[in-house]
Amino acid sequence: MSCLQTISDYAFRSIGYGPRLLPKSDITLCEQVTLIGSGMLWNIYFGVLALGFGFVFATLLAVAKNTPNPWLRKPAEWFMFLFRGSPLFIQFFLAYEMFVQLPKAGIEIFGLTLETGNLTRAWAGALIVLFLNTSAYSAEIFYGALRSVPKGDMEAADAYGMVGWTRFRRITWPTMLRLAWPSYTNEAIFLFHATALVFFSGFPAWQQKGDALYYASYFAEKTFNPFVPYPIVAGYFVVLIVIVIGIFNIINTRLNRHLPLERRPKLRFKPQIIR
Repeated sequence: MSCLQTISDYAFRSIGYGPRLLPKSDITLCEQVTLIGSGMLWNIYFGVLALGFGFVFATLLAVAKNTPNPWLRKPAEWFMFLFRGSPLFIQFFLAYEMFVQLPKAGIEIFGLTLETGNLTRAWAGALIVLFLNTSAYSAEIFYGALRSVPKGDMEAADAYGMVGWTRFRRITWPTMLRLAWPSYTNEAIFLFHATALVFFSGFPAWQQKGDALYYASYFAEKTFNPFVPYPIVAGYFVVLIVIVIGIFNIINTRLNRHLPLERRPKLRFKPQIIR
């Protein structure tokens, strides 16, 4: 089988299109690269959806924590403390056990029926955990940025008669994003890295068509050589992170387009060693 035929057959196997059986002998480098790349579609799925929904929820949490109303501030503070104070790996296991036990109480969440096991599958259950975790970390970043909005900007908004939603939409929120964006970029990078933990989380893959580490683990087991599939996974993640940094840098430039070039903050990747 040629490499082009292998790509044609296995490129979308992770989402249900392609041969049901994986190669078991005479495994080629092209097969490993193609199938691991196919599995990366799930890592991108987890990262993009968790980041998108988490961005909205994190903004709401940051605003709630910044409000003087204790009925809004305290729940936001405890939510952020809970998910930032516990390891993500533990959150995966606790969520899986909770989603397994909920059917006994007849509970349904977000319209996902527990009887069919949707929440105990990686595509839904693991996504919810990633969404909640990144929301907590992003909310803390946004909250810090909200507290750092220059008073002069707010006074200028008051002078123009901007109040309430208009002031938040036109002054507070854009300034918050501009200040928070470099740190938020690092959170986005970590989130995409964290999608690799889904393989170890206990959430089973969809129809045994898993993410990049699922295929890398399979090839390492079949070939008894982990020094080929795992570096391939690392290479895919490096490419993915370069793309993420590029996209976030474009947004950063857009957010700071009103500033002189020498005053525009530049993104700097500061990896988190432990989380």
